[in-house]
Amino acid sequence: MNIFIATINHTIAELTPEESWHCTKVLRFKTGDEIGLIDGKGNFYEGQLSVVNEKKCVANITFGPRVQNKHPYYLHLAIAPTKNIDRMEWLIEKAVEIGVDEVTFVRCKNSERTVIKEDRLIKIAESAVKQSLQAFIPKINPLTNFADILKIKADNKFIAHCEEETKQHLKSFDLKNKNSLVLIGPEGDFSTDEIRLAETSGFTGISLGENRLRTETAGIYACNVFSLA
Repeated sequence: MNIFIATINHTIAELTPEESWHCTKVLRFKTGDEIGLIDGKGNFYEGQLSVVNEKKCVANITFGPRVQNKHPYYLHLAIAPTKNIDRMEWLIEKAVEIGVDEVTFVRCKNSERTVIKEDRLIKIAESAVKQSLQAFIPKINPLTNFADILKIKADNKFIAHCEEETKQHLKSFDLKNKNSLVLIGPEGDFSTDEIRLAETSGFTGISLGENRLRTETAGIYACNVFSLA
């Protein structure tokens, strides 16, 4: 059953304008057809279409809500965008499929990209949610200055960097039932000043293994560690 994102009001579901267009013009659904629905907040529904046009589709809810089984952690991935934006789009898609709750893009000293198209990344996240049969849409935040990231509160605050020092692997920490923020730097890594500032702000330096990873690979690796915790 095809899944669509909708605003739920009691027994009525109204698809977003983008979803309405996709429902009618691409999938060619008709009045009376059954569809799957999510509210983006963790709930699944089923409904029967009562209004169908390219600007507005409405469904009468026939089943739900059924709550999505949430993973036993909250992962906020804060990551510097790569020069090649395609790699960040790929990161969003795969991180959502694996299980991420929030993503913030970080402007660092060595960042090669200082602009992102937030709306496009949100659409990629929404598509990945539907493809992976989830009901919770992760939050995609605007590009944020490094100093502001340090002010975010979390139970665990980690920074993955490449400086030569003894660091515990991310998987060695207790990640279950905790709110965790993982900070991953640009292709040129964090500056020494940024690393020291993060550490004085309560961040723990971590290892993601012996191999040096690309930025987007490091992000996916971190998501996978959490999913196996």
